[in-house]
Amino acid sequence: MRMWLTAAEIAELALPGLPTTKRNVNAQAEREGWAEYKGLARPRDGRGGGLEYHVNLLPVAARVAYYSIEGGEALATAAASALSAAPELPQATGAAGEALDARIAILAALKTFRRAADLGQAVAVAYFADFWRLGRVDIAPWVRDAVPSLAPRTLMRWLAMQESGQLERLAVDRGAARRGSGVLDAGADGAIKPFVLALVAQNPLYTAVQLHDTVRDRFGARIEVRGELVPLPGLRTFERALKRWKEAHATELLAITNPDKFRSTRRVSGSYVHLIQALNEQWQIDASPVDALCVDGRHSIYICVDIWSRRLCLLVSRTPRSEAVQLLLRKAILAWGVPDQVKTDNGSDFVARATKRLLAALQIDMQLSAPFSPWQKGPVERAVRTFQTDCGRMLPGFIGHSVADRKVIESRRAFAARLGTDDARAFAVELTGAELQSIVDRWAEDMYAQRPHRGLQGETPFGRAARWAAPVRRVDEEALAVLLMQAPDAEGRRVVGKQGIRIDGYHYMAPGLTVGDRVFVRLDPADKGKVWCFDEDGEQFLAVAICPELAGVDPAALRAEVAAKQRKLIEERSVEIKAARRQITSRTVLDARLRLGAENAGNLVAFPRRSDAHSTPALEQAADVAALRKGGAPISAPLDDDAKRIMAEIEAATAAPAAPPKVRRLRAQETPQQRHRRYRDLKARIAAGEDVPTADAVWVGGYALSAECRSMDKMFENFGEAGVV
Repeated sequence: MRMWLTAAEIAELALPGLPTTKRNVNAQAEREGWAEYKGLARPRDGRGGGLEYHVNLLPVAARVAYYSIEGGEALATAAASALSAAPELPQATGAAGEALDARIAILAALKTFRRAADLGQAVAVAYFADFWRLGRVDIAPWVRDAVPSLAPRTLMRWLAMQESGQLERLAVDRGAARRGSGVLDAGADGAIKPFVLALVAQNPLYTAVQLHDTVRDRFGARIEVRGELVPLPGLRTFERALKRWKEAHATELLAITNPDKFRSTRRVSGSYVHLIQALNEQWQIDASPVDALCVDGRHSIYICVDIWSRRLCLLVSRTPRSEAVQLLLRKAILAWGVPDQVKTDNGSDFVARATKRLLAALQIDMQLSAPFSPWQKGPVERAVRTFQTDCGRMLPGFIGHSVADRKVIESRRAFAARLGTDDARAFAVELTGAELQSIVDRWAEDMYAQRPHRGLQGETPFGRAARWAAPVRRVDEEALAVLLMQAPDAEGRRVVGKQGIRIDGYHYMAPGLTVGDRVFVRLDPADKGKVWCFDEDGEQFLAVAICPELAGVDPAALRAEVAAKQRKLIEERSVEIKAARRQITSRTVLDARLRLGAENAGNLVAFPRRSDAHSTPALEQAADVAALRKGGAPISAPLDDDAKRIMAEIEAATAAPAAPPKVRRLRAQETPQQRHRRYRDLKARIAAGEDVPTADAVWVGGYALSAECRSMDKMFENFGEAGVV
């Protein structure tokens, strides 16, 4: 009786509980992990390859039916009674899992041997143990390596475990109790293991020999373990420990040595897709070079994915640039409507000012993922990979996804035998960029959109989008075309000059714009003879500027029209200016400033500066003369007779009545200093008992209560008469 069957043979038997097609049998085997049981699955000999599965992997009902077909009703009945109580195979990993698989395989071989020989259990076990010792049992080599020796008593114990439903007891790892307590794990206070892993992280290409020698140099030939010196284990033991450490710390080592691979394969990323609840709620955009060559070079593919429906929109571009992003948005908006939000990475083509300006004009929220964080826009990253691995591999000119892939393709096409040929011949390049665009559009619409999507619970992107019943926002195609008009260099901003707006060596003249105006211009791709002028922020439309050379119009007529428009605009803006000018004379500014100066001079008082007395002999003599002129005593030495005579003559001359001075009073009003002096004089007269007019006495009482009086009193108190001059 055959105990090993292929998927095709299992399907052909049409056993209960199993599919009847080879494809579905393989699918069930993959789903249930049949190949993981090493003792019950093996490579198939002969052409075609594939796997063969042991009968014990089949469900109970299927095994009973198979035994009935192959061995008769009696054997089927006995097998049914034995198999009905058999539990599912337990799951085990590592050394314990290997031991479990080997012992299950041995028990299966024993059962086959017993049925084939028609022997009792005790006799069959004794014979089987002898055959095992002689190496005459037909079984996989790895099983014999796992169980090199086998005694009848051991087989009987295993059979008892199987019959009692305790198959998990067969999963024995004899080294588990000792693992972690050996020299390499526990020696040198546990420092060997982290030291070796640090070396591996520093250079994953170090060999076991190199690492073993480094450990010997660092920790010595004898290592202390629990207070006892133990020789350093040999190379073979070190290799096994190194393998175990690498497996146990694979994630940490990968995160250190290859961060990119760690992010793409093992980093916990999670998913926020469930937060998107509507069509066009969020689009994600990304770009990647196409893994295929075209006759006009290698192109880039820009991909836009609607998160809710997973539908794709693709654009082929010769080089990565912001214009490609805008054209992709135009294509998707016209096909799907306006999204609420667009999420991209920080690529220069995505964060360009033109891209931001377009999204702002359409009132679309722009979200940027953090730098070097592709997992934050996982759906579009996955879409790029799907395109490259599905559509890209079918394209003529496919060059592989990596350098290794490219070398495989070169070898397959006998590249080495055609030295000197170019890439076009080596990789069968035959597509143009336009043809590539047509192919990727058909792939997105006819293949990807019609394929069930696991993220949509088996629904297709086309079906998901088609069942959305709420309205979507649409835009006018012509208005969108205006927003997508390319801006020239300098981000589209220009200053209007005397000859107009200069772009690429040409001058564009616009009626209604004046020299010096700052404008934002857009080029009309269908008509290079005109540009559309907006305000500096690019929001408000101002005028259309025309280049007479490119537009084919009369330059003189255009200049005359622009000049006439300028004159009219100047006249309109000058009406109020001319009306106000009639009220202005040549003395308007002069008189205004003189009045302001006089007003400021009357309100400001200069504080006296602190000073030290300065004297010279000449100044002392002059002071004596001045004192004599005032009738006082001389400051310096007494005068002699001649001096007295001179002074008498001076006094006689000065005693003559003098003519009234021709002085005009500058101040028309009394200053605060004058008022305070008058206040002090009147106050002194009142204190001396002199008669003072009633009005003056009343004024003194009111002035004494004023802030000005208090301020001037402090000035007089601090600086004397000089402070109130």
